Amino acid sequence: MLHESGTGGAPTYGLIPQMPLTTLEGVNLLDNITYMQPRTSPDEASVGYYKTQLQNGVKVEMSASTHAGIMRYSFPQSADGRHILIDLSHFIPSAGKKEQWYSNGELEISEDGTSYSGYGVYREGWGWGGDYRVYFCGKFDARPSAARLFSGKATDPYWPNTTDVRPTFTNATSIRGGTVGYQYADRIGALFSFPPNSSVLASKVGISWVSEDKACQFLREEIPHWNLEKVQQAAKDRWNSEVLSKIDVQTNNRTQLEMFYTAMYHSHLMPSDRTGENPYWESEEPYYDDFYTLWDTFRTLHPLLTLIEPERQVDIVRAMIDIWRHERFMPEGRSHNHNGRVQGGSNSDNVLADAYVKGLKDPSGSTKEGRGGLQDWKKYGYVTPDRGRCLSKTVDYALNDFSLSQVARGQAPEDVAVYLNRSAGWQKTWSHNTMSLNFTGFLAPTYGNGSIKEYDPLSCGACDWQSISYEGVPWEYSWSLPHDMETVITLMGGLDMAEKRLDTMFIPGLTQSTQGGNSAGTTIFNPGNEPSFMTPFLYNYWPRRQHKSAKLSRDLVDQYYNNGRSGIPGNDDAGAMSSWLVWNMIGLYPVATQPMYLILAPRFGSITMTLGDSGAVLRIKANGLENGPYVQRLKVNGKLWDKSWVSHEDIARNDGRDSMLEFEMGGKPVPWDSGEVPPSPGHVTI
Repeated sequence: MLHESGTGGAPTYGLIPQMPLTTLEGVNLLDNITYMQPRTSPDEASVGYYKTQLQNGVKVEMSASTHAGIMRYSFPQSADGRHILIDLSHFIPSAGKKEQWYSNGELEISEDGTSYSGYGVYREGWGWGGDYRVYFCGKFDARPSAARLFSGKATDPYWPNTTDVRPTFTNATSIRGGTVGYQYADRIGALFSFPPNSSVLASKVGISWVSEDKACQFLREEIPHWNLEKVQQAAKDRWNSEVLSKIDVQTNNRTQLEMFYTAMYHSHLMPSDRTGENPYWESEEPYYDDFYTLWDTFRTLHPLLTLIEPERQVDIVRAMIDIWRHERFMPEGRSHNHNGRVQGGSNSDNVLADAYVKGLKDPSGSTKEGRGGLQDWKKYGYVTPDRGRCLSKTVDYALNDFSLSQVARGQAPEDVAVYLNRSAGWQKTWSHNTMSLNFTGFLAPTYGNGSIKEYDPLSCGACDWQSISYEGVPWEYSWSLPHDMETVITLMGGLDMAEKRLDTMFIPGLTQSTQGGNSAGTTIFNPGNEPSFMTPFLYNYWPRRQHKSAKLSRDLVDQYYNNGRSGIPGNDDAGAMSSWLVWNMIGLYPVATQPMYLILAPRFGSITMTLGDSGAVLRIKANGLENGPYVQRLKVNGKLWDKSWVSHEDIARNDGRDSMLEFEMGGKPVPWDSGEVPPSPGHVTI
């Protein structure tokens, strides 16, 4: 019943599961290898609905409300039996230091066997953190012929049970198993067997992080009936009204339509709104969990919410601040109500700054959770190779401190210079003599005495937690400083030389096997990881070069995205990849932490975006799309435009008036963007 979708790293949750079985012959309930049922038919999925068929012939259909789910099992007529297994101790297995474990729990069944309830306690997982408890309340629509609880010795659900341990059944109606604070605990579960005439069975389960009573309350209130189609329709209606209708696009291209709205859907799966379900403190503030992670999502996901759902983004920011109030740390990577893994800097700073500079109310508060190597940062202005991910941390911390300077402008003006100067610390690690592919000057892993650790700008080794940079090579990270592109271009040799270097990022065949995580394409630009997200659109920082950004936007979407199972070039990373696609298809790209959007090229002739509950609308018209991907002329709110960017105020006006972008498109580049290039508000020379 608990799961996540579209995350990188190891799995989390997969808890309180059910498994329909047609026979118990050869089945050991403590060994999932003996009862697992692979899917044998193509899955069918739509908003609010999922269907598949298992190897044993059982057709499975599912739908869900906010805190409850309903399952329908259609058994084949030839089935020897009709059983539903509830294994409280089963979870999705992981690897390395990311394992999650069952610790202990309690399970109770009603006298007639039609309902069950209890809790499970689990530990660790992707986000680390402490143990967590999940309460559940389940029901069946038919009375079973037998309902029995069982327990048994701990066995790992990932590996076959080589000891042939068998479960012990009991006639009691409740059972408790496991040991508090221990992960190799006795397993517990229940087996429900139904009469031969039960060819179709339904089950529904409510979930709560607070109490068993609340799980049952959710079940009663959210799914008071057994009509799966009704639950599906309610889910579809809610998704349409709260999410999908926020952007209306007009096109006859069904593939692009499916890609766009699938991306919109996937952009709204996390973080999880658990308002009222915080087990650790009572608060009048909203509560959100499951940030996977802000390092991934601050670039594209949160700016999207800020534009089309500002009220929701305000709630997320308020929740982050409330977490800080009670735990003294802002979330970076957070799961099961615990702050955990951190990939880079304190990117909550970036989320708050982006909201602040775009006028969202009350994002005033921050911290530096996750800044490993903070001593280096304060002492030298960068992170040294004595610490893992030194180069990428230096880049992340620079943007983090720029973000703090943005908030300080309105909240603490006396601190602006401190954070702005810190945001330039990356310049101290610029190696003017390092050469790669005939270009000179790159970010480098730099020791405290100024010496440089030997490295290759095209490589980051495994690109993991102990490497010099994370999920990107120095070639990529040397472009990842959007707050001061003016200095970046200068250090790269000026406009002409920097443009040639940027062109090189997209030449096929230059990637190396040590460019970790780049499983898509052969360019240095990595479409599958976040450090490269903005790189294709940096041409907007050159006069009369926006056409290169527009062309790359089209080409990259066509090359790496589709409406199939492998429709994105990497992990969705909690909607980061999907929201990148949304931005590209509407023809804008947000510069996170700044109230600014780079202009690309719309995919649709007509786009209508509703900007929150105020009812204000942004309309984007693109005439001549059939002629080509290049902007010939642009009007912004009726005025002829010569800049390759627009401000947040240009498209989301404070006075509530509607806004309009009117594109004329064509097949050849024209130098329409001769005006002022995007600003570099973090420009500091040291």
